[in-house]
Amino acid sequence: MPRAGIVTVAGRPNAGKSTLLNRLVGERLSIVTPKAQTTRDRVVGIRTTGDAQMVVFDTPGLLQPRYALQRAMREVALTAIDDADVILYLADATDGVPTPLQQAADLPKPPSAPVLTVLNKVDLLDVAERERLAQALPEARFISATTGDGVEELVRELEARLPESPFLYPEDEISTQTVRFFVSELVRETALELLEEEVPYSLACEVEEFREERTPVYIRAVLYVERESQKRILIGAKGQQIREIGKRARAKIEAFVGTAVYLDLWVKVLANWRKNPRAMQRFGYRLLEDHRS
Repeated sequence: MPRAGIVTVAGRPNAGKSTLLNRLVGERLSIVTPKAQTTRDRVVGIRTTGDAQMVVFDTPGLLQPRYALQRAMREVALTAIDDADVILYLADATDGVPTPLQQAADLPKPPSAPVLTVLNKVDLLDVAERERLAQALPEARFISATTGDGVEELVRELEARLPESPFLYPEDEISTQTVRFFVSELVRETALELLEEEVPYSLACEVEEFREERTPVYIRAVLYVERESQKRILIGAKGQQIREIGKRARAKIEAFVGTAVYLDLWVKVLANWRKNPRAMQRFGYRLLEDHRS
């Protein structure tokens, strides 16, 4: 009997969750930057090998929310934990012994699914540090999502813990999300890579048009910020910054969709959108009541 189910990757910001999802699926689905809170929504990757299918959820980093967008991000992460057949609790090994998942997620009770504690970035540890962590957490798994060290062993354990089930999706699918979603994420990732600290958390991207019938494919995308000063930073002197963002983002999108793309990129201001549930909803972020507290 084949096995299939949901593996939710949960953890604090910058633990390497998106890098791990990309390695598990073998495709660059989740955007990756050094900036915390890059992942704002659940990203779904599907790994099908032999008689096992893992539907992997990459989730926003666990944190105490300070405004509406962060509350929506927390709800996404907690819902994914609730939906999981197996929870992969990923922690940055260079931070030392992590707090338990229940405490990190501020859950009123332990999650119902089994939790595997996985320490990432072990390639950055020396032997003595790794031994200390292994003694403190004998049940933890050690991996490097960047180099792949320990990942195949982890995959075999995850697959063995999935419930017996027919595959949930066709074998050739790698995600349940739309191309538009990934295009908007690639544009946002590129902007984050080039921007300083003032702008990133205020940045959102919306794909307004996606015309596949054109050659090259026509994509109109808008980057939204919260203040005019941020708009000026994003555009740059004589438009140099936004042109560079567009150039780099177009190359990523072309690699993703496998064809030539004309990227028509704009910048607009939507004041305080991160604190406005109605404004957040237009970007796909839903603010739900936290039913766990």
